Amino acid sequence: MFYYVKGPVAHVAPYLAVIDCGGVGYACHTTNNTLSYLKKGETAKLFTHLNVREDVMELYGFATENELNCFRLLIGVSGVGPKAALSILSATTPEGLAMSIITGDEKSLTVAQGIGKKIAQRIILELKDKLAKGQISASGGESYGGTGVTVIPQNKASEAAAALAVLGYSQAEVAVALKGVDVESLELEEIIRHALKRMVK
Repeated sequence: MFYYVKGPVAHVAPYLAVIDCGGVGYACHTTNNTLSYLKKGETAKLFTHLNVREDVMELYGFATENELNCFRLLIGVSGVGPKAALSILSATTPEGLAMSIITGDEKSLTVAQGIGKKIAQRIILELKDKLAKGQISASGGESYGGTGVTVIPQNKASEAAAALAVLGYSQAEVAVALKGVDVESLELEEIIRHALKRMVK
């Protein structure tokens, strides 16, 4: 329904930003990372997700599409609701989340408030399974890069590619972003960071 909202920041509070769009204040539940980009009175653009249940209609907003993609992946995991997803994305970046999933680092997820070992393990298992089955794509569809290619990380280059796929990039975009990056000498996080910088230019 809403792709993004854009306007002056009318109000900020923990996990909440109100964006004034033509005199209407849209209350967007959000992360600490997104809040760090916002300043009251300045124009902001938040990519949104509308969560509708029987008794609730809530809008969630994020400074980047990467963060929005990760939020949607997280709430797609059984037992993970919007509040838990915001908690995780407030404790880590989208890049950090992707690395945690690919490397199986459950401890980095339990740093988030309210996230225990069991739910962290479930997030890693379910999202790794989706990635292996080629269900994470740039459009959030049913195939990785539209090809259904199975991704099984075996080295830093393939781990970086898999992490970028978690963030919603297609095979073609990942190939271009990793071209020329020194995957042999750089650490995995640095490889991902360099690739992301190339994709946002």
